[in-house]
Formats: sequence, structure tokens, C-alpha cells
Amino acid sequence: PGSTESARCSEPRHSTHKGSTPLIPTMRAGILVPPQNFGLVEDGLYRSGQPTELSYPFLEQLQLRTILHLSADEPPAEFASWASEQRIQLVRLGAGADANMLSPWKPVSEEVVVEGLRRVLDPSSYPLLVMCNLGRHRTGTLIGCLRKLQRWSLTSVLEEYRRHACAKSRHLNEQFIELFDIDLVRVPEHSPPQLHLQAERGKPAG
Repeated sequence: PGSTESARCSEPRHSTHKGSTPLIPTMRAGILVPPQNFGLVEDGLYRSGQPTELSYPFLEQLQLRTILHLSADEPPAEFASWASEQRIQLVRLGAGADANMLSPWKPVSEEVVVEGLRRVLDPSSYPLLVMCNLGRHRTGTLIGCLRKLQRWSLTSVLEEYRRHACAKSRHLNEQFIELFDIDLVRVPEHSPPQLHLQAERGKPAG
């Protein structure tokens, strides 16, 4: 696989661009606290668990444009209010009739993953944060399916999933990633260049 930041469950690594915008913020005037299970996926694409008020200053340094909230539950009111104040589009995936999302022990649904990847492949969504409650299973499944689209080996895909899930990895999620059909995902002609995708790799579902 290409270059990516690995992170243990609660200990993100910090790095910066050679330019002026940091990939992951470093400490400046005060201590910046990242959300739990925070990690860098690709340039401008991040993952984490549910942010708290303590981690808002850290996230503000990322200049996020979009947050994908993978949950059947409404986001906390103060989090939604903060995102609105920051002019961040908070996209909730997994609501409504998606019964799979109602149980934390079931894999995220195929429909949610396909819609989530559609957002991830849209350059206008960036900088983008993918998150769920703990940043382990729903987030890990979506990122794992992205890695398949990037043609990572299954060994590398599952190693990344397990690293963020720690001792809580789930066989059903790993099986979902392994069996996910990337032909369900249409790769646009102008996908984010840091993902290194080719439009002909994906085809419209149907």
C-alpha cells in the first residue's frame, strides 16, 4: 500500500506537510487533543471516534469541510452545533430504515458503505472526517472497503482494520470487507488524486 499514518487506538501520530497546512496538527499555543482513535487515512482524509468538546480545537486546525457520521443515532446536539458554527457539513449515514445499523454487532450495510464511498470519492467533500462512536467498526469497515478500491492486499486491509479495532476486531466486519464488491462503486473521472484511483475501476451498480 501507499504511504499512510498508522495509529494505535488512542495515540495518533503527528506529521505535517512541507507546505503551510498540517496533515495532523501539532501543539501550538496550547495542547491539542485529538478525538479517540484518530488517524490519517490519506492527505485530507481522516478517521476517528465521536469527538468531544475537548477535541474541537484540534479538529478546527484541520479545516474540515465534511464529516461522515456513521450511526443510526442522532449526533450529540453540542457536536452538531459546533459543526454548524464551523460551517462543516455533517452527513449522517445509517439512519431511517437501515436496520443493520441499529445493532452494534451487525456489519454496516452495503448501502451505507456505497454512499459513504461516494462521498469519499467526491473532491468537494475535502478535507473530510469519517467517524462513528468509537472509530472502530463502522468507520473501519468503510475505510477497509476504500482500501480494496485502492487495490490494497487483503492482508494489509485487515491489518489496518485490526490496528484501529485493537482487541475488539469482529469477524463479521472482516468478512464484509473481504466480500465487498467494489464494482458497486462508481469511481468518478475526477476523484481525489491522493487516492490514486482510475475511473474505469468502478462501474455503476445494477
